[in-house]
Amino acid sequence: MKILVAIKQVPDTATAVKVGSDSKQIDTTGITWIVSPYDEFAVEEALRIKEKRGQGEVVAVTVGPDRAKEALRSTLAMGCDRAIHVNDAALTGADTLTTARALAAVVKQEAPQLVLTGRQAIDDDMGAVGAQLAEVLGWPCASWIMEETVDADAKTVRVGRQVEGGLEIFELPLPAVLSAQKGLNEPRYPTLKGIMGAKKKEIKDLKAADLGLGALTPELSITTLEALPARPPGRIIQGETKDAVKELVRALREDAKAI
Repeated sequence: MKILVAIKQVPDTATAVKVGSDSKQIDTTGITWIVSPYDEFAVEEALRIKEKRGQGEVVAVTVGPDRAKEALRSTLAMGCDRAIHVNDAALTGADTLTTARALAAVVKQEAPQLVLTGRQAIDDDMGAVGAQLAEVLGWPCASWIMEETVDADAKTVRVGRQVEGGLEIFELPLPAVLSAQKGLNEPRYPTLKGIMGAKKKEIKDLKAADLGLGALTPELSITTLEALPARPPGRIIQGETKDAVKELVRALREDAKAI
């Protein structure tokens, strides 16, 4: 069974992101880049499916600049068999639909039985690529899954989505697209052997032309990025407890409009 996992390289969660000079991009100076955490759940689940079945292939794919190879190396160190890097200047500034179309072209070439993604990337929080990819392919899709089971014949997949008070259970025919949610599994850490072995694994570079893609014009563009306004300082209410409580309630109701 071949499983393709779409990943994205994003700034480390500990990074203090700053708006760039053009107000349309972030300042990448000094940023540490990582695999988007939700994508790690997708990679881990793909590896577990392969291990449970005792055979198969897990292929990681990303659309991004040269530095995105580092993210692919991380997935190879986790255990993916090979990787595909779609790296083309024509895709710079791609929106989610453009990215989905590029990934769909890779899927058509690779012909996997299952595609896994993270529920969303933590940089832009769009959460749209998985569903858009499924729409472009004409495949069924289940998002934010908390559990999954592929049947023995790899014809269907049974998935669970968390809702208030329980799980929604769906059964989808394969091939399908699934997006992973936190709680689906616990991603493994790459071992030293895995890190060393990743250096020998294939990362295939593809251009838009290799995928048969024509001109891809983004339908969504960033007008401007703005930093969040500074948080106002807190207020300490002085006085006797009874009076302080009354003032606190008044401030919450009339000033903060919180109650």
